[in-house]
Amino acid sequence: MSRMPLALLQGFVLVARTGKLSRAAEQLNLTVSALSHQIRNLETRLGRRLFERGPRGVVLTMDGNHLLDAIGHHFDGIEQALHRYAGRHQDALTVSVLPSVASSWLVPRLPRLVARHPELEISLQSTASLVDFDREPVDAAIRYGMGQWPRTTAERLFGEYIVPVASPALIERMGGMPDVSLAGWPLLGDPSGRWTGWAEKFKTPLPGRYVARFDNTETMQRAALEGMGVALARLVMARSLIECGALVMLCEERLRVAEAYYLVYPRRSETHAGMTAFRGWLLEEAACHEAGLGEPPKA
Repeated sequence: MSRMPLALLQGFVLVARTGKLSRAAEQLNLTVSALSHQIRNLETRLGRRLFERGPRGVVLTMDGNHLLDAIGHHFDGIEQALHRYAGRHQDALTVSVLPSVASSWLVPRLPRLVARHPELEISLQSTASLVDFDREPVDAAIRYGMGQWPRTTAERLFGEYIVPVASPALIERMGGMPDVSLAGWPLLGDPSGRWTGWAEKFKTPLPGRYVARFDNTETMQRAALEGMGVALARLVMARSLIECGALVMLCEERLRVAEAYYLVYPRRSETHAGMTAFRGWLLEEAACHEAGLGEPPKA
């Protein structure tokens, strides 16, 4: 076998670790078709199939797993060796943000960041995937959870509430606003099973069946927008839709959940000037937001 081009192996490692051709291609500054061609070229040279296509991306075959185990750590070593020579622009910052938080919470506030720090160049990566700070050129992330991400600092920004919401069309079909029991209303099963907590908190019965169940909060919220049923929405995610009237809170009661939103970053970001500026501004915005949660959004 002729000497294997390192570019083919680098592309293979990135696809194997991200599980998505599109994401790996973006990191390599290639088109998806060009990266697909590289992978096929590598498979032809090796005489082995390395990936199978799955519903959510690509999955390593047994041969692919063996190859990743054999060469992955070598690329890690090269990256770590070169890391000390990589210059860092102190006014440039890359932040990974959940899509729902980016659109409903962070982006509307960014003009205030720009006004305070016009020198700061911020690049937002809108993705639900967790960041691997050891391998990705990302300085910080905003995540939702319990605040436990290994080898990172996680600073709590603000908490979250869930509220029952429905479209104006559904409210009209049901003859007006319900009481807190929501008796007789079509309910949408949420991915975390929080209707049980709602029923216990407010002493309301659970339905015998849900109109539909969802494994994704955004999909469930979309179903509520279409008038399919009542969703237990995360207030931060749904706030802009409530304020514009696309969704309506069906009662004043809200249920606080254990999860919260966090600013997450690796140790290397602690001395980054742009990160320091962003962090200070973000914590102020979060404190103002948390203080305002005592009042529901305008209906």
